Amino acid sequence: MNETTLDLVRRYNYADFTPENFEPWMRFAESPAAGETGADFPLWCAETGSESSLAKLWAEPQYLVVEFGSFT
Repeated sequence: MNETTLDLVRRYNYADFTPENFEPWMRFAESPAAGETGADFPLWCAETGSESSLAKLWAEPQYLVVEFGSFT
């Protein structure tokens, strides 16, 4: 991991849930609106480890619900 990535990980995994730690990550205005296509990125199946992407899943003729979250 390069130093830029390490710095990002350190800032993201903050020790205290205080506004100065979490507010920099709350950028809702930069998020795509409901119904708008979001950025494509790789995804891996937790069960099989097979790789896919959001673009591949969007191309499927079915409903797709994507939920993002954090374990911090």
